[in-house]
Amino acid sequence: MEMWISAFLDAQAAERDAAVNTRLAYGRDLKDFAGYLVHRGLHFHDAPREAVEDYLVRLDADGLSKSTRARRLAAIRQLYRFAHEEGWREDNPAIRLSGPGKDKRLPMTLSKAEVEALIAAAAETGRTEADRTRARCLMELLYATGMRVSELVSLPVAAGRGDPKMILVKGKGGKERLVPLSTPARAALACWLVERDAAEEAARAKRPGRPAPASRFLFPARGAAGHLTRQSFFVALKDIALRAGLDPVRVTPHVLRHAFATHLLEGGADLRAIQMMLGHADLATTEIYTHVVDERLKALVLGHHPLAEDLSDDD
Repeated sequence: MEMWISAFLDAQAAERDAAVNTRLAYGRDLKDFAGYLVHRGLHFHDAPREAVEDYLVRLDADGLSKSTRARRLAAIRQLYRFAHEEGWREDNPAIRLSGPGKDKRLPMTLSKAEVEALIAAAAETGRTEADRTRARCLMELLYATGMRVSELVSLPVAAGRGDPKMILVKGKGGKERLVPLSTPARAALACWLVERDAAEEAARAKRPGRPAPASRFLFPARGAAGHLTRQSFFVALKDIALRAGLDPVRVTPHVLRHAFATHLLEGGADLRAIQMMLGHADLATTEIYTHVVDERLKALVLGHHPLAEDLSDDD
């Protein structure tokens, strides 16, 4: 079964350009399912539909969330689809199983005032001027574009050259999209490029005989990836949140992505335009933000309308 999983993950990388984190999640989920089959004396090639159903029941009994169980089932379906295409199995025992669905929760977001506080705090967070300039640039870009954190930290420096009014973002599956930059984001980007280029020039001057190759990333770092890692930015964001007087638990890169979309929608932006800027493949994914705005409007009315108590009773 390890051979099946390995071949499947290789195909996901080669044919679908699946992200590393996606493949790791698939691998963990499928290994768990394989372990379950081993205890029942079964293998991927002979497991019946009932075995998959029993596995999902066990996950529910173990207290796993709906989203985790739905992800496990999706991984199993994908594996059997691949096995069928390879001729390893004639059927897909999971194809007609209905998943548990995902927990319906509105995404967390931040107010405009809270985002402004975070950006102001970022400009004061860091040991050096370069650190503070980078922190502000990261925050401005994240809020101005709604990028995923992985997209942000891996931006090529070429994307920021020439005072661009739009920035090219490479998203999931290698799909590219253009996202407009706000005036504050462009200013922060210009300031960071000055600091970044000066640091590279200083590093080259220290080693005239063996100059290090120029980094191709906007936010270079010494690690294996060559750029700032998601984990490093996550830690920095917690420090920024504390300085801004906000609960760090509420402040994540994804929450800022939600804030970007919610504030655009509140400002009257077209839902389809927001979908394209976020890089959502399905408009239904973007529509969740309409519910966030609806909830805010409802809270506003119930909190300030003179007949709020009567309105709440009628709801």
